[in-house]
Amino acid sequence: MDENLAVMDEDEVHADRVAAILEAVETGDTPRLTALMEPLHAADIADLLEQIGPAERGALLALWSGEIDGEVLSEIDEAIREEVIEALPPEVVAEAMRELDTDDVVDILENLEPEEQGKILDALEDADRVAVEQALAYPEESAGRLMQREVVVAPEHWTVGEAIDFLRGADSLPDQFYHVILIDPRMKPVGYVTLGRVLSARREVGLKSITEDSFRTVAATDLEGDVAYIFNQYHLISCPVVDQGGRLVGVITIDDAMNVLDEEHEEDMLRLAGVGDEASVSDGAVETVRQRLPWLAINLLTASLSAIVISQFQDTIATLVALAALMPIVASTGGIAGTQSLAVAVRALATRDLTQANAARVVRREVLAGLMNGLALAAILGLAGSLIFADWHLGLVLGLAMIVNQVVASLGGVLVPLGLSKMGLDPALASGTFVTTLTDVMGFFAFLGLATVVLT
Repeated sequence: MDENLAVMDEDEVHADRVAAILEAVETGDTPRLTALMEPLHAADIADLLEQIGPAERGALLALWSGEIDGEVLSEIDEAIREEVIEALPPEVVAEAMRELDTDDVVDILENLEPEEQGKILDALEDADRVAVEQALAYPEESAGRLMQREVVVAPEHWTVGEAIDFLRGADSLPDQFYHVILIDPRMKPVGYVTLGRVLSARREVGLKSITEDSFRTVAATDLEGDVAYIFNQYHLISCPVVDQGGRLVGVITIDDAMNVLDEEHEEDMLRLAGVGDEASVSDGAVETVRQRLPWLAINLLTASLSAIVISQFQDTIATLVALAALMPIVASTGGIAGTQSLAVAVRALATRDLTQANAARVVRREVLAGLMNGLALAAILGLAGSLIFADWHLGLVLGLAMIVNQVVASLGGVLVPLGLSKMGLDPALASGTFVTTLTDVMGFFAFLGLATVVLT
C-alpha cells in the first residue's frame, strides 16, 4: 500500500513539473524554464520531450536549445529524434555530437536521412568522422555498428605498473571502460584485465598473469542479437571486436549489449500484439493506423475461417440455441491458453532456451499441460453446463470440447513459433495470428462437431 502511494506521489510530482515546464514555455519565461530543466537527468529530459506534443516540443527546443547535449540526444526515442535534431541549431547539434563516443554517434546517425547524416559528419573532428564512417560501413544491426572505437589497450608483455603509468599519463580515455585489453604485436587481442585487478595488483606483476577467464571476442560482422546473447550468457561487461584478420577494431560494453536485449524484447512484445516493431506513444494517428491496420485486416480474413466453420453447423445451432451462447467460452479459453504457450515459446526462442535439441521435450510438456488444464476446466464447465441447462449430454460436449481445444492451443502455441523459426522467419511476427486462428477454428469445430454427434 505504501509503495503504491509513493508511486502515486511521484507521478503527481512529475505531472506538476511537466505542467510548470509547459507554462514556462507558453509564457516564454526562459529563466524559469532553465531552473526547472537543469536538475533533470538526460533520460528524464528525453522522456519529457517524448511525452509532450510536437508544437510544445518545438517551442521548448526554441527556448532551451542551447542546453541540449549529446547525452539527451542519445536517450531520445528514435521516433522523434530526427524531429528534435532538425529543430536544433546546427552548432548545438555539432557540439552535442562531439561529446559522444563513436558508438552513440553511430546509433544516432544510422536512423537519420543522408542529408542530416552529412551535416553531423561535417561537424565532427577528422579522426571521429573517419571512425564513425568506418562503423557505418558495417552492416546494419551488426557488432561493427554497436562497438565504440575508443579502446584502452596495452601490450601483452606489460606489467601492472606500466599500465597504471600509461593510464595516468593518457591525454584522453573513454568515458566508460572496464578492461585493459592486451594485444600482441599484430594488434590481435589475447586477453583483458579488469581495472579492479590492475589497481589491486603489485606494480611488478605481469598483466598477462591476471587476465580474466571470461575473455572472448566477437567479429565486427556478427549480428548484434548474437552479441547481446553472448553478454547475457557469459555475464560479460565488455567484449573486444575484431575484423576478418582477427585484429582489434573496437569494444562493446555491457550497456550497449543490454540496450539491444531490451530493444529485441520490446520488438517481440509489439509484434506479438500486432502493432509493428517501431510503435511508440510519440507516433501520430496516421502512423499508428499504418502500423496496425495491416494486422487488423489479416485478422479480419482469418476470423472469416471461424465464420465458415460455424456456418457448417447452422442446423445444429438452430436445434439447440444454447450452443450459440456457449461456443465462445471454448474458443476464447483456448485462445488464452494458446497465447500463454506462445509467449513462453517465443521468449525461449529469443533467449535460445528452446532449441531443436529440447524441442520434443517442450512439446510433450505443453501437450501434457494442455491435457491437464483441459481436464480441470472440463470438469468445471461440464458440471456447470449440466446443472444450468439440465442436460448432462450438453455438459459432456462442453467438457470434451474444452479438453480438445486446450491440447490444440498448447500444442499450437509452441509448434507455430518453432515452425516459423525453422523457416527463418521471426516467430514473434506472425505466430499470434496463426495461433489465434487455430484455437478459434478448432474450438468452434470441436464444440459444434461434438454437439452434432451427441445432441442431434
